[in-house]
Amino acid sequence: MDTPFIYDKFVTGRNFIGRKTECNALRNLLEKRENICLYEPPKTGKMSLIQQALFNMRMTGRQFSAPGINLFNARRADTFMLKLCSALIRAAASTPAEYEEAVSSMLDGTHFRFDMERFSVHDEVVTLEGCPDSNDLHALFRLPGKIAEKTGEPVFVIIEEFQNLLELGEETYEDIFKAMIESMESRQKENGPYFSYILSGSKVNAMKFIFEERKYFHRCIEHIPLLQIDRREISDHIMRGFQSGGKVISQDLVEGAVELFKGHMWYLNHFAAICDSLSKGFLNEGTLMDALGMILSIHQTRFRGCTDDLTSHQLSLVKAILDGETRFSSVDVVEKYGLHSSANVRRVKDALRKKEIITFNEKDAPVFLDPLYEYWLRRYYFE
Repeated sequence: MDTPFIYDKFVTGRNFIGRKTECNALRNLLEKRENICLYEPPKTGKMSLIQQALFNMRMTGRQFSAPGINLFNARRADTFMLKLCSALIRAAASTPAEYEEAVSSMLDGTHFRFDMERFSVHDEVVTLEGCPDSNDLHALFRLPGKIAEKTGEPVFVIIEEFQNLLELGEETYEDIFKAMIESMESRQKENGPYFSYILSGSKVNAMKFIFEERKYFHRCIEHIPLLQIDRREISDHIMRGFQSGGKVISQDLVEGAVELFKGHMWYLNHFAAICDSLSKGFLNEGTLMDALGMILSIHQTRFRGCTDDLTSHQLSLVKAILDGETRFSSVDVVEKYGLHSSANVRRVKDALRKKEIITFNEKDAPVFLDPLYEYWLRRYYFE
């Protein structure tokens, strides 16, 4: 069923809303052979931004390859290596014979092998023969450059959920980061083959740990923050969507929905799609409230599980944030919310960051990472 409100996949073209500044920045950085990182909460448009920027480049006749992997289920170093190697080899080959030749020529002297059986059954087209070592790791990160040389086209390597590499343990992820950084720096020093990494993550605080606290990729990578999409542009998108189906809704109701979801396009598209399915002509406030109840019903089990995982002190700090408090370590706030001590406040803040409930902006003010969860907490949990 065609719908103007797409929320089940990334969007490009006429369905891509806002983000012109970020889109141009990403494109310009790729043209300058820079590496890029994006870290924003889940479903905030990171992949749509990446794909729109690449779409714009293709529209100008730019030729390149953009192999990509998602590390959401990568819990072992060899899993990561196989995923990345297979995606890269696909950028250099199209037939089994070409795959085999690419692996043997570009990864000679490593444990990587082309596997015909895996090629026909699994996503990975390579396997590791034996235990991978540091030589395999460095060869893997030299591979984008070799492919760029072979094809004569830039290679933009997209890695989603990059922060999941932290789950491999400090020694392992530091080895991976070191090998990546060496490949980035050697390309820059030698003016080597044209390739760039686009590293994306939806666990904001984990990504901040990598790129801001520990500064692992300092001077090797540019961070592109996603700005708030203009609320009027979002409202116009929703109004047009309903109008395309011959339906009518007031501007005030649309603006109220945009405000409730704080401009979060994934939630808004899902919400609007539900409203669309509930109506035949005119959408009134009752329709929107029914849709809100439905979308809350979809997510409330997740919200309850998230909240059940919080300690009493963590819940107290969440309540203080919702009440607009900012001086969490002050005596009056500690006493009012039963936070025990200023030292405990620091521990609780760190715990909420690690659980990706809140983050802190450049002014050190707390920000909820999920606007619908924030609404649910205000409206239902702390009613």
